[in-house]
Amino acid sequence: MTFDEETLLAAEASELERAAEAALRPRRLAEFVGQPVVRDQLSLVLEAAVARHRPPDHVLLAGPPGLGKTTLAMIVASEVGASLRLTSGPAIGHAGDLAAILSGLQENDVLFIDEIHRLARPAEEMLYLAMEDFRVDVVVGKGAGATSIPLALPPFTVVGATTRAGLLPAPLRDRFGFTGHMDFYSTEDLERVLTRSARLLGIELEPTAGHVIASRSRGTPRIANRLLRRVQDWAQVRGNGRADVASAEAALRVFEVDPRGLDRLDRSVLRALCLRFGGGPVGLTSVAMAVGEEPETVETVAEPFLLREGFIARTPRGRVATRAAWEHLGLTPPSGETAVLFD
Repeated sequence: MTFDEETLLAAEASELERAAEAALRPRRLAEFVGQPVVRDQLSLVLEAAVARHRPPDHVLLAGPPGLGKTTLAMIVASEVGASLRLTSGPAIGHAGDLAAILSGLQENDVLFIDEIHRLARPAEEMLYLAMEDFRVDVVVGKGAGATSIPLALPPFTVVGATTRAGLLPAPLRDRFGFTGHMDFYSTEDLERVLTRSARLLGIELEPTAGHVIASRSRGTPRIANRLLRRVQDWAQVRGNGRADVASAEAALRVFEVDPRGLDRLDRSVLRALCLRFGGGPVGLTSVAMAVGEEPETVETVAEPFLLREGFIARTPRGRVATRAAWEHLGLTPPSGETAVLFD
């Protein structure tokens, strides 16, 4: 077997990886690792709905990508014995798209809308009525001859997921009976996630190797599982077939994930801030041009983690590298205002 680096680094997941991801999703709430507060609250909502023989209230799951919002939506349907319909905000461009989806729902179905904050405004307004009164008004015809036909819907549950809860309009947010705010995972919880995933994938994962992977996974199960598969690849191709500490550290070096969980883009941003712009302050566009990426990529992919870990700070004048950023790169921070403010 030869090492195919190009395949290993491909942006698109292979069919095998998609199958692995599907196999790793827990089916029941009791199997879901982490998020103890949300899990306990959601368990209460679902058990009460089942006892009353009614669909559960609409559920909104808010939090950063990769924390298990889609998995929880699937679990909601599984726990109440309902069918699941999946769609996303960007896929619903018109009210007619949403009307077609809603009209196909059966009683007690669960409709999962990912990135619900990106719904088109006309579809949003239709969803208000559907969630509250289980009805949609379908407009037939145009102009003066247009007619509104009310269409009754069976009782159903909407599960919305959003990475930017602040963009949800208040009328939509208020129609959810339960809102779960999902937080980043602790290293201990990620180790439990990795232990379960390794068992399902048939990987011999040493506990110490699991700790190494978990500590570099940015508090995100999706990243942890992805790194686990890359460690498995390295162990099979260049190692002894076991996911031990040596295999984990070697694989993470190949993929440029350092001990703090920073990858190539993260370090490029820090180097640009420190070496090109003297620690800042500097605007987002200038940083993005310096690292050869789009501003949106830097803002949505690199910045949240760097801010959370205290490597950069946002000021009214722009981005600033903190003392931790200089020290992580092995550089001496400049004396002066920046060093004092962010010591």
